[in-house]
Amino acid sequence: MVRTAVDVETPDGTCRATLHTPEDAGPWPGVLYYPDAGGVRETFAAMADRLAGEGFAVLLPDIYYRTPYAPFDTSTLFGDPEEFARLGALSRALTPEKAGVDAAAYLAALAARPEVAHPALGTVGYCFGGGMALRAAGHHPEQVAATATFHGGNLATADDPASPHLLAPRIQAAVHVAAATDDPVFDEQQHRRLREAFDAAGVRATIETYPAAHGFAVPDNPTHDDAADRRHREAMTSLLRTHLRG
Repeated sequence: MVRTAVDVETPDGTCRATLHTPEDAGPWPGVLYYPDAGGVRETFAAMADRLAGEGFAVLLPDIYYRTPYAPFDTSTLFGDPEEFARLGALSRALTPEKAGVDAAAYLAALAARPEVAHPALGTVGYCFGGGMALRAAGHHPEQVAATATFHGGNLATADDPASPHLLAPRIQAAVHVAAATDDPVFDEQQHRRLREAFDAAGVRATIETYPAAHGFAVPDNPTHDDAADRRHREAMTSLLRTHLRG
């Protein structure tokens, strides 16, 4: 795979990103690829490489570009109170409003790349990034044709005016939501609320619960699950191939 450094200009500064493409001559369908709360790291670059190998141009942005930060070690993160607190502060600073500003810039930058075949784009997000992937689809229905979230958190939170499920009436994309078993950040109530919102809005959506813990799709997470990871890759690739056509 080919990794190309990309600077995405946003109203709040320059976001460093990488564009992951196959070695063959393009162009290819474009995908905006959101990492989990741990942010951009080699694990996600390798995941983006793998998706690119399926025939996509994948943009992986540094979602925390506004704030200089040291990378996280996810193998010890959740057992280290200081590191977990640092992660919480960083993720809270990236509000839905800021993420919305970023999504517009990321999608515009991706669509403008010569490696990208056509305006119909996909968004994919993990954990914290799942909400950003759904919001991007809701705020940019004219661009986003397919969206997938994997062990996404807080996708349908009650009494949250920025909850992604409230954007369902605006979503035109086909959506795949893969939830984790007994996930406190996407419980049965959220599952039902999201399903009802999608059904009421006529969103083409599948919502599945994989028999694995939160974090199942990310190899450097302690809860990574090989079978669920394979299943997520198959579902993601199928969705994107089906709906990202010129």
